[in-house]
Amino acid sequence: MHRHYFGTDGIRGRVGDAPITPELVLKLGWAAGRTLAADGTSRGRGERPAVLIGKDTRLSGYLLEAALEAGLAAAGVDVYLCGPLPTPGIAYLTRALRLSAGIVISASHNPYADNGIKFFSHGGAKLPDAVEAAIEARMEEPLACAPPADLGRAYRVSDAVGRYIEFCKSTFPNELDLRGLRIVVDCAHGAGYHVAPPVFHELGADVVAVGADPNGTNINAGVGATHPRHLAEQVKVHRADFGVALDGDGDRLVMADSGGAVYDGDQLLYVIACDYRRRAALSGGVVGTLMSNLGFEQALAREGITLARAAVGDRYVLEQLIERGWQLGGENSGHLICLDKHTTGDAIVAALAVLRALIEQKTTLAKATSAVTLFPQRLINVPIARGWDWRSSATVGRAERAAVDALGEAGRVLLRPSGTEPVLRVMVEARERTLADRHAETLAHAIATAAGQTL
Repeated sequence: MHRHYFGTDGIRGRVGDAPITPELVLKLGWAAGRTLAADGTSRGRGERPAVLIGKDTRLSGYLLEAALEAGLAAAGVDVYLCGPLPTPGIAYLTRALRLSAGIVISASHNPYADNGIKFFSHGGAKLPDAVEAAIEARMEEPLACAPPADLGRAYRVSDAVGRYIEFCKSTFPNELDLRGLRIVVDCAHGAGYHVAPPVFHELGADVVAVGADPNGTNINAGVGATHPRHLAEQVKVHRADFGVALDGDGDRLVMADSGGAVYDGDQLLYVIACDYRRRAALSGGVVGTLMSNLGFEQALAREGITLARAAVGDRYVLEQLIERGWQLGGENSGHLICLDKHTTGDAIVAALAVLRALIEQKTTLAKATSAVTLFPQRLINVPIARGWDWRSSATVGRAERAAVDALGEAGRVLLRPSGTEPVLRVMVEARERTLADRHAETLAHAIATAAGQTL
């Protein structure tokens, strides 16, 4: 389905450039409000629909929050404001407060100059494609303000942080604690800066908080889940037992052990899945994505656990989990979903699930993941013109088939367009790093040539 604004994870871009401009975001708030009002949903304090707005720590969050609030109020929708809070915290509070929808202002792991808007349904799940399409359709209509008596009101949720901290803690067994553990918690100067450290501290850990001093422009800057070497260094400097790194909006997890070894989403999901199976709590298999490592899939298979692959994006992982009636899924980037605990990917909840497994089994991350031999992956982003039909290119087709034939069963090739920028992502996975690099570079150059671009 072609969409003008929504990508795989909401709407995202550089602030000041379409679609992340005050005018378009105001119109987006209005269109979303009208769409919610049209379905007859009333979940606020009165008879009007009500929406929760949260954000990460980017300076532009103030601007976009005000624009969304104005648009929603113009559509006759009440607004609840909670300030900086991780994306999964918005999902939780939307459900807990029985609101019509939740909106997160964040560009996740992107640099501070970018920002974005993503939505949650009243149940705390990402909006279906059809609802996003309905919102886009309304954005083409002229903005018509509700009558003065029907305008929306705004409320401040003053206890949002405390509520979410208690929710995260509730996912960890009552009979366990983290006493005796020193944990470095890297918050990426993002939305989890005042949430993640208290969660681990209140469960008993000696917490060293880093990346917890946001100033509006330092989000994800050399810290957090997208810069795991920083976490590894801090773990060694502070002689910690574990490191936990979030990204800017708190839904992506990377961990490190006491030796500074870093563990990605596939490895952590393997630990969680094996622990669920050990406790006879695993329902069905595990949902990954097209990017999930082949070594991860093979390790799960040896444990008798099936891996189903969804399209890239945690929303598609969630859709398959619901469709199959399964509980666990995620991406190698660190978006991990424990559906028996939360409706969306949550870095804090996933980290607690990993720690539970290690504590109960009296083991280490290295031992718990020793069965997973990750295949080297090479990812190259090839610039393409927006709308270019790469699937119809004979040159691209020949190059892709050549790589697939050369690798055989010893690797994988994946081409997919980015949902947030005009690039075609080339991923090649092979048993040997040199093979992955060679085939990825050859394929990327062929695509660039066909697209009239240079790498």
